[in-house]
Amino acid sequence: MSIKSDARHLYLQVIDRLKRDIEKGHYKEKEKLPSEFDLAKQLGVSRATLREALRILEEENVITRRHGVGTFVNEKPLFTSGIEQLNSVTHMIEQAGMKPGTIFLRSMTQSPTDEDIRRLSCSEEEDIVLIERVRTANGKPVVYCVDKIREAILPGAFLHEDESLFEILKREANRSISYAVTQIEPIGYHEKVSPILECEPEAALLVLKQLHYDVRDEPILYSVNYFKADKFSFHVLRKRV
Repeated sequence: MSIKSDARHLYLQVIDRLKRDIEKGHYKEKEKLPSEFDLAKQLGVSRATLREALRILEEENVITRRHGVGTFVNEKPLFTSGIEQLNSVTHMIEQAGMKPGTIFLRSMTQSPTDEDIRRLSCSEEEDIVLIERVRTANGKPVVYCVDKIREAILPGAFLHEDESLFEILKREANRSISYAVTQIEPIGYHEKVSPILECEPEAALLVLKQLHYDVRDEPILYSVNYFKADKFSFHVLRKRV
């Protein structure tokens, strides 16, 4: 079972080996891996090399290390999407063959903050509609969503629908989302969001902050979405220039 040496760094070989073992089912989802001592011995590498490999695997959300408890294999993401593809949460859930749902937490109209004015190019006199929702997949909470939109574009009365906000904007306001500028930020336990999404204490979240534009390049929707990192996987196609 030991690593066969090749030209790459040993920790990269360990990463590949553990990923293969997980893929083949030698280590199952939520299963505890052998101790660092035993695993390093099985692979024929030092514990320092193994720790570096485990550190990277944890960053990639393949495993979770619990201090004083052990290292566990994470569940595979149920939902995956290219970050260059602007898919609604509803569409991502449907693509996974699951039923999307919505739990509305609140909807309110408020005066814009300085950030709202800057992002949405609105005036101080315009009201902003704020919507908080939890998106579900087969009844299980998977995404916590906070959306802001100018009330002139879509009054709050139209927002209590169990469907994609993109579709509501298109139908009720004749506004089609064309693209979004996105910032991705991984975070740990969130005091408010993690319990709502029924996360384990050590579970990570992926936060997508997105400013959506319509076909006329007008910013119309600002969203902050908290995704359960063990359920969602985002990737990006990068081209050399």
